[in-house]
Amino acid sequence: MENRIMEDILLLQAIERYYSGAMQPAEKEYFEELRKNNPEIDQLAVEHQMFLQQLNNFSNRNNFKHNLIDVHAKLLSLGELNEGGELSTKAKVVSIWKKYKKVTGIAAAVGGGIALLISTLVAYFNPISPNVTKLGAQLKNQENQIAVLKNEIIKSKIPSKAEIKGGGSSFLIDGKGYLITNAHVVEGATSASVFNGEGKEFSAAIAYVNAEQDLAILKINDAEFEPVKNLPYGIKNNIGNIGEEIYTIGFPNFPRTDIVYNVGYLSSKIGYNGDTVAYQIQMNANHGNSGGPIFNKRGEVIGVLSTKLSKADGVSFAIKSKNIFQLVNDLKTADSTASNIKINTSTKLNDEDRVTQIKKIEHYVYMVKAYRN
Repeated sequence: MENRIMEDILLLQAIERYYSGAMQPAEKEYFEELRKNNPEIDQLAVEHQMFLQQLNNFSNRNNFKHNLIDVHAKLLSLGELNEGGELSTKAKVVSIWKKYKKVTGIAAAVGGGIALLISTLVAYFNPISPNVTKLGAQLKNQENQIAVLKNEIIKSKIPSKAEIKGGGSSFLIDGKGYLITNAHVVEGATSASVFNGEGKEFSAAIAYVNAEQDLAILKINDAEFEPVKNLPYGIKNNIGNIGEEIYTIGFPNFPRTDIVYNVGYLSSKIGYNGDTVAYQIQMNANHGNSGGPIFNKRGEVIGVLSTKLSKADGVSFAIKSKNIFQLVNDLKTADSTASNIKINTSTKLNDEDRVTQIKKIEHYVYMVKAYRN
């Protein structure tokens, strides 16, 4: 028993040295090989990384609170604040009520208007479900106004009078221009534009939607799009394993087209409230990540990022990739022009390191802007 405890302590020390950059190159290479060949050690390393991140976040919050307390104490000592006691002689009190009564009334009216506006915005951006938040970027008046202004500056393929309904991420499943995203990303929209990581825009049609499974297929129908002969990644048709490391790349900073990488692990084969269509994953996700691919370490797509738990940091959910195959079959049945879709199931990234995998994948992940004419 004591030997086991000592081994665990030494392993945790090694993990901390790995993440702090204290390992020598040869030692680091050996440790990475050990992670690759031992799923238990790999899972422990991922969990410990998450734990260190949570500690760091907790420390930052505490430091911020202490700074606020220090500033508050300093302001009290200088007489700049009063908490109900006698006013400091340093603070001059001038009776200006009569002189500025009208101004005060106007300020109160403006303040009430601002409060009403804030309440409206809070009510809008709060999710309908108290537990699960969709990750698609929902846009309203401000974003639509910005889109109109941008159209005046940069010629966009989105019609100037179109209403932006939402946005997120997507990825190619067929080199002829077929992409997967979430149904809630295109909810209420009639068309879409997709953008690669370099900001190049392509017009796309909403080819098929399954709202129940929260999946949708887009088809790029733009003459400027160059079909891809071979996608480097494959779509997995079976279920991933609990504890395996996963990662995603997408556009959490929507509507900016800077692509972002994030890492985590698969924590359950069942989604929220027993949902068998989805996985539960331990991964931080933001609005705009919705519809992004979830890869395992071999470069296979095992899921489509969709929602997150509202009141728990890092708990997200992804639709299982095996559902993509049924979705494509449904599209083929509904539209004969889609009969030539071929989903790639083999990966060419198995022997590549993570950096190389991402470099080869990022060209096929697109940001989505869904709109209604």
